[in-house]
Amino acid sequence: MASHIKQGEEGEELAANWLLGKGYKILHRNWRFSHYEIDIIAKKNTMLHFIEVKCRKSSPFGNPEDAVNRTKFKHMQWASDAYLRMHPGYRWIQYDVLAITLFNNREPEYFLLEDVFL
Repeated sequence: MASHIKQGEEGEELAANWLLGKGYKILHRNWRFSHYEIDIIAKKNTMLHFIEVKCRKSSPFGNPEDAVNRTKFKHMQWASDAYLRMHPGYRWIQYDVLAITLFNNREPEYFLLEDVFL
């Protein structure tokens, strides 16, 4: 398995556990519609969260969240629209980005960007 795929899977596992610890209920992981994917769909209180997870090793070349561009966000919106058609009834939704930075000698660093719109 390619190292970036393994790192992505590790990041999504870390993200799910971190979100659970913050009171989120994970509804779906890697939810797909056509060729679009939402990493995590979760609920907290009355809000439905569509969460993009970005995980990177510590680097001077930018932060994990920098990898979420307008095109990626648009794909996330299209997939979330399909999800809402299949699962109606949610009144409040939010798009979030959970950035995880991995370090060799310490615990990962989490940065949650809430209510993102590009």
